[in-house]
Amino acid sequence: MNPEPPTVKAAVQIFDYDTDWPRMYVGEAARIRRAIASVGLAIEHVGSTAVPGLAAKPVIDIMVGVRHLDDAKLCVGPLAEIGYEYVPEYEDDIPDGRYFHKGPPGGCTHHLHMAEFRGDFWKRHLLFRDFLRSHPERAREYERFKRELAVTFGRDHLGYTEAKTAFIRAVEAEAIGDRSL
Repeated sequence: MNPEPPTVKAAVQIFDYDTDWPRMYVGEAARIRRAIASVGLAIEHVGSTAVPGLAAKPVIDIMVGVRHLDDAKLCVGPLAEIGYEYVPEYEDDIPDGRYFHKGPPGGCTHHLHMAEFRGDFWKRHLLFRDFLRSHPERAREYERFKRELAVTFGRDHLGYTEAKTAFIRAVEAEAIGDRSL
């Protein structure tokens, strides 16, 4: 019996904004809400697909707020029933969040980030999203940067993600100083 060949990840691709992304989020948020109603306090559309007009990888980023991060354990089974896989190895890099993904092997359609409701992780993600929504010039700059990184990093999704960190932190710092938010 031959072992299955390893899954090869596709190159990082940035797509023009899709007006279906908000609708896709709404449908998925409803499924998540039903699955973890007793634990999830709030659900938000985050990431680039949550910023109107911004090009992005076609992956819907969803953030679920829970009372305590330990509550994430209660969600693993119910989220698996609707297609989400828990990725515990990311806890070393993201100790204040829990990560799940959904989609076919080699490609995700949804990322689910779980964090303490109104904790630092929660606040940072909303701050970044809301700043880009209200500052289209910075959103365009982020889009150009992501397109450059996609070419530079090719199939290296982790490298692509890590390379965005300094830009994201700079926008978060700028947003903290912006009194309009």
